[in-house]
Amino acid sequence: MSPQPLDLLTPDPALEAALTAGLAQVEDALHRAVQSDYPFVTEASTHLVDAGGKRFRPLLVLLASQFGEPGRREVIDAAVVVELTHLATLYHDDVMDEATLRRGAASANARWDNTVAILTGDFLFARASDILADLGPEAVRIQARTFERLCTGQIRETVGPEQGMDPVKHHLQVLSDKTGSLIATSGRFGAMMSGAEPATIEIMSNFGEAIGVAFQLADDLVDITSESMQSGKTPGTDLREGVPTLAGLIALTSPASQDARLRDLLGRPLPLDAEHAEALDLLRAHPAVEEARAEARRWAADARQQLAGLPDVPARAALELLCDYAVTRTG
Repeated sequence: MSPQPLDLLTPDPALEAALTAGLAQVEDALHRAVQSDYPFVTEASTHLVDAGGKRFRPLLVLLASQFGEPGRREVIDAAVVVELTHLATLYHDDVMDEATLRRGAASANARWDNTVAILTGDFLFARASDILADLGPEAVRIQARTFERLCTGQIRETVGPEQGMDPVKHHLQVLSDKTGSLIATSGRFGAMMSGAEPATIEIMSNFGEAIGVAFQLADDLVDITSESMQSGKTPGTDLREGVPTLAGLIALTSPASQDARLRDLLGRPLPLDAEHAEALDLLRAHPAVEEARAEARRWAADARQQLAGLPDVPARAALELLCDYAVTRTG
């Protein structure tokens, strides 16, 4: 199993202890939030909560709160909101992608059906909204705008780039909307709910957007380069399903004649094992993988640059380690 972000954040024992305690509170609150009077809804809702995950978004909320008053109850509530929102999108994503695995376990749509998965995601969105109502109208507005970007990003990905638009630029916009937006909100909520200065709130939001894209680019590379289920799903899943990733898009634009076979394979889903294995081998050997890795490093470097305006405290050092983690996990 690959290391989790918290495992790598060891610049200060007191900070690590505070983050560990905070994540334990978030975990307890998450399980309470997904309870329903109807046992089946509870079972379906806890399916992905119990499957684990990095809890990266709540972790960022807690780290951002270190620049204000981290002990506020609103910080934990905000961390629960962003994780519930993230989990809800996973239920919906698995339906759209027709996925069978999520975090190493059967996806909800595979265990039950698409209708159950979609409605369970809606239930989690409702629970997140209920908690948000107690955090104030500004928090509700931020969440609504984040949800708008999540939906827009998914639509952009589904429709594809407009005629004449650079597919790589389009893809990076999709990642900013689908992944970066909620992680940006995680940083914003953590700083905001802790009473941090307005400038710090903006820094944490900008940092979240950049590190979110870096992490998604890294995940996509792990899906290509991993020989095991390091990402919680079968390696090459995106490739098999014809889901565009940065490395694939770069390879598709390659003019080299020897890449014609790879371009043919990348242009369609690959349900046949032999073609899937061939495409994976060709892509792994292609310079596009290193170009995509360099792009992930650029986004991580941008995230690190955002931190320059923060005080030199253990929380900032931990955020810098997250930038390193985003880069090293692509190798």
